[in-house]
Amino acid sequence: MTTATPPATEGRAERPEIPTRLVVTALVREDGTVDAGDLYAVADLLGMSETQIRLCVRRLVTEGRFTQEGRGRKAKLRAVADATGSLAPDAAYVRHAYRQDAGLAPWDDTWHLFAFAIPESRRTARDTLREHLLHLGAAPLHSGLYVTANPIAELVRDRARHLGVLETLTTFSTTHMRVGDITDPHALAATLWPLDEIAERHEQLAAFTETRLAHLTSNPAWSEAELIGMAVELAARFTAAMTPDPLLPPQLLPQPWPGTRARRLAADCWHRLRQSTRTGETSPLRLFALYADAMDQTTDTR
Repeated sequence: MTTATPPATEGRAERPEIPTRLVVTALVREDGTVDAGDLYAVADLLGMSETQIRLCVRRLVTEGRFTQEGRGRKAKLRAVADATGSLAPDAAYVRHAYRQDAGLAPWDDTWHLFAFAIPESRRTARDTLREHLLHLGAAPLHSGLYVTANPIAELVRDRARHLGVLETLTTFSTTHMRVGDITDPHALAATLWPLDEIAERHEQLAAFTETRLAHLTSNPAWSEAELIGMAVELAARFTAAMTPDPLLPPQLLPQPWPGTRARRLAADCWHRLRQSTRTGETSPLRLFALYADAMDQTTDTR
């Protein structure tokens, strides 16, 4: 192991909180196992105590998510089912972001609107549908009325149908929208979405990723635990930047948009980390395969 300060231990105050169980699931390899020695080493680099990990493993085993063979740092965990979903990217969402960055998904000047009036007796369904719209990047216009620049109608209709409230949902599209006196698409986007906050999160991701790329370039001798720790933190920071991003078309965003640069740097760092951890590894992390699948398109579009 290198004697330099592991990159994953720097900037802990600025790091998005990484739940302990996410570290466990991030270390699931393609054969479904987690080496406890690797787990404790990575967790230590991320500032987590041995007690935290031990209690977390106990809970995951009790919940039936993992089985455990052996004890302590010599134990081996085995995932009962695919446990990597909590850190896995939405591949279609990430691919769309990179397609936009490459100019392959231009806006067609169309706004997509969604209206619903679900009674209080179906409050859970109403809240779930609203959260789904927000997750897909829609912005609220009024109570029960949302808008986005992306064609997500089928995704919204599918969720409404699953919730049993499809009959309450109205969808429509327009190339002319006015909010108050605002009609300019750029001004509408700036009014409806917190672009400054979204940009700041991408700036933070870019700064983190630049630092990690510099570390990887200047010192190629990081241990596997340190490299995996960087990968886990990169996944967490990428999620923190991307989850609230509505992926507005570039035509509606200030240019240059920091999300484009942040995603390019993240892809570069991810591929570098993946290459660095391949040597001598018989069962690579599922996390690397999941992100590679989501980001592979960048190879052809950058």
